[in-house]
Amino acid sequence: MICEKKGTTLGLIDEDKIREWILPHLSKGKRGFKPRICLVKVVQLILKRMKTGCQWRELSVREYIEAPKVSWQHIYYYFNKWSKDESFKAAWKALLSSHKQLLDLSCAQLDGSHTPAKRGGEQVGYQGRKACKTTNSLYLSDNNGQILSVGSPQSGEHNDLYEISSIFEKMIILLEEAGINSSGVFLNADPGFDSEELRKACYYFCGALS
Repeated sequence: MICEKKGTTLGLIDEDKIREWILPHLSKGKRGFKPRICLVKVVQLILKRMKTGCQWRELSVREYIEAPKVSWQHIYYYFNKWSKDESFKAAWKALLSSHKQLLDLSCAQLDGSHTPAKRGGEQVGYQGRKACKTTNSLYLSDNNGQILSVGSPQSGEHNDLYEISSIFEKMIILLEEAGINSSGVFLNADPGFDSEELRKACYYFCGALS
């Protein structure tokens, strides 16, 4: 929805769209303080890291920023800052709100995914089926597969129904804050999600369940 067509560099968002859609929602620090680094380039590098999955230290900083004293640590600093102060969340809600006419909410899809976390980190636990430590996250998407909301990560030893009511509520609240009405939307999920707790949450927040 927000990426360039295939054939462009990594399918990343161009600079003008970053300035229009993302930058206004990112914290800038103290009033009157002008960052020494172009924040548009910082966002591009963060998106590149997310797209490729490379290590932070392997980011090609010089490809985007010529200043010799700028390193991958500076890029990670902004990533960590914007993650913790929910700047990214604010930008995502704004994107959803301004593009909600493109969403297909005839049916919503709920699914979970285990991500290997071999280096450890927060919310990491051993997952028997994967035979490694993982983090488990829930994803809510529209009928075309466009991600709408992501649940808070849980350690890998838990199944998809762990704290499902609380996680599902927060996912729906994000949609409401983006101006997306979930009332009456049918929710489709695999049999592993079939539980009385989730059914009650779905009827309470969405009014329907498939």
